[in-house]
Amino acid sequence: MTPLARLFALPIRAYRLILSPWIGFNCRYQPTCSAYALEALEKHGAIKGGWMAVKRIARCNPWGGCGYDPVPDPKDKGES
Repeated sequence: MTPLARLFALPIRAYRLILSPWIGFNCRYQPTCSAYALEALEKHGAIKGGWMAVKRIARCNPWGGCGYDPVPDPKDKGES
């Protein structure tokens, strides 16, 4: 994980440690939004992974979807 991605992961880890146990586990998706965000940052880096996390959190609402939604694997840049 890049240093910038680690920095972006700090508030997510703090949320999981401090706030999430108090408000309950109510995510509509599997894996949870916070787990998705951490995995996206790990796989795709700070910019793309952060954007993927923001889009996922925006979809996690009563009018959004639900179910299994894994982080896609990064595309290999060497293939044509």
